[in-house]
Amino acid sequence: MEEVILVDKENKAIGTMEKMEAHKKGLLHRAFSVFILNSKNEVLLQRRAFDKYHSGGLWANTCCSHPRKNETILLAANRRLFEEMGIECKLSKAFEFIYKAKLDNNLTEHEHDTVFIGICDNLPEINLDEVCDFTYVSINDLEIDIENNSDKYTFWLKACFKNFKQYLDNIIKKD
Repeated sequence: MEEVILVDKENKAIGTMEKMEAHKKGLLHRAFSVFILNSKNEVLLQRRAFDKYHSGGLWANTCCSHPRKNETILLAANRRLFEEMGIECKLSKAFEFIYKAKLDNNLTEHEHDTVFIGICDNLPEINLDEVCDFTYVSINDLEIDIENNSDKYTFWLKACFKNFKQYLDNIIKKD
C-alpha cells in the first residue's frame, strides 16, 4: 500500500494516508516535481503512461511523485527520477507552492509541491509503466504551446511553469 504524507499549509507533517484515498478526499499532502534541463537549456518533458491512475497521456515535467514516510524530499526526488526516467544528476531545490485541482477519475490533487531543478545531458531510459514518451523543448516553445494547447499538459506543470520560468530568469540575471 502506497501512502502519502499529509501536511498542513506550512508543510508540517500531520499524518499519512493511502495515496488513492488522499486523492479521492482532496487532502493536502507532500509532493515534488523535477525539471531537468540539458546544456542547450531545453527542458525534458515526459508523457505520462496512458494507464496512469490520473492524467494519463498528458505531458508533464521530467518527473513528479510523493515522498515516502521517513524519506527526505530530495531523496524521494532522486529515487523517482531514476525509477521513471533512468537519470541520475544533482538536484537543487528551486521553490515550493501549493495547488489544488480536480482531475479525471473523480480525483483531486491537493499538494504542497517542492520543485527541484537539475542539469543533465544523458538521454532518459524511460520506465514504460510510468512514461510512454519524452521530448526536449525550449522554455519559450513550451510557454507558447502551454498557452495554445493547454489540454495536452498536466495541471501541475501548468500551475508551476510561471514560477519555474521566473526562477530560471532570476538565475540568468545573477550570472
